[in-house]
Amino acid sequence: HGLEERVKMTRLRVTIAKRLKEDKESAAMVTTFNEVDMQSIMKMREEYKEDFQRKYSVKLGFMSFFVKASVVALKNFPAVNAEIERDHIIDINYYNISIAFGTDRGLVVPVLKKADELPFADIERHIFSLS
Repeated sequence: HGLEERVKMTRLRVTIAKRLKEDKESAAMVTTFNEVDMQSIMKMREEYKEDFQRKYSVKLGFMSFFVKASVVALKNFPAVNAEIERDHIIDINYYNISIAFGTDRGLVVPVLKKADELPFADIERHIFSLS
């Protein structure tokens, strides 16, 4: 597998994609929130936060856990990481994750390129450097 794979869509699939896009542009969008049991992550973070900060000079936050979980989800459901370009589906085999957070300068949305290859410390450093 390369970085991207292009797969030609059938005419039926192209029509379905166009109609779905039209529906998305004309319909009201709803956001769903799901609760997640964070107890094991909170326990792990509490247990290792001092050693982590001493070793890497950055705090162990929650965002690195969320980034890693997002990458696992994208690997398990690769269609979510794909895009459509005209009559092709482009399967994207890399994981760039954007994280939005507020700062005193306003909303910042850094992109963590190749997030699947980044260790927790590098994710936390990148986020900290922009805050």
